[in-house]
Amino acid sequence: MKYWLILLFAMLLSPTAFAEQGLPAVTVTTNADGTQDYSVTLQVLAIMTALSFIPAAVIMMTSFTRIIVVLAILRQAIGLQQTPSNQVLLGMSLFLSIFIMAPIYNQVHDQAIQPYLDEEMSSMQALEAAKQPMKAFMLSQTRIKDLETFAQIAGYEKLDSPADTPFIVVIPAFVTSELQTAFIIGFMFFIPFLIVDLVVASVLMAMGMMMLSPMIVSLPFKIMLFVLVDGWSLVMGTLARSFGLGV
Repeated sequence: MKYWLILLFAMLLSPTAFAEQGLPAVTVTTNADGTQDYSVTLQVLAIMTALSFIPAAVIMMTSFTRIIVVLAILRQAIGLQQTPSNQVLLGMSLFLSIFIMAPIYNQVHDQAIQPYLDEEMSSMQALEAAKQPMKAFMLSQTRIKDLETFAQIAGYEKLDSPADTPFIVVIPAFVTSELQTAFIIGFMFFIPFLIVDLVVASVLMAMGMMMLSPMIVSLPFKIMLFVLVDGWSLVMGTLARSFGLGV
């Protein structure tokens, strides 16, 4: 115990001696062209901080939003409140998003990750290179109207092309377009099940069975219809093709 007290007393008496030593692992090097390279310690700290934003990035910057919204609308259209469960829908959306985003990841790996691992570019250069494929993907799925709306809000009213739009403007425009597209696709899936509900309700009313809920009777017919048309394959194929895959 006394040794710790002696060490603490020495630190209080001569703080400059410890300050002069500094932390050699935390350094920032300025290059000749004005760019800066950060030490591995700072890079690891930045990566650990960025991990907290990964869920938001996966949801808002990939195909995940469109897929999960469509699947949720489909479940509501069939009339099944908890089947498939939320965990199943999230898992399906996640792995289908991985399938759709695989070409984009390959571009990011070839243009940014691998050159950075080979020490051919700095961390900031790798980050800028990684943003380009993601930006191109989001722009390909974003409506011009949504892009113009957020560009005007941000004060970027004079842009030569959508590619000149800042990354921070592309993200909200992409999310808005994804929600719009998801509701359109969900509406198309909703119509056949709505027709089944109307037919069943009309038949029950004609038979005088007003006390019997049409939802109970129509549910087996909707499930049978969905199975007969190979619904899951149709839904997954439609979602994948909506991003330009297989076209």
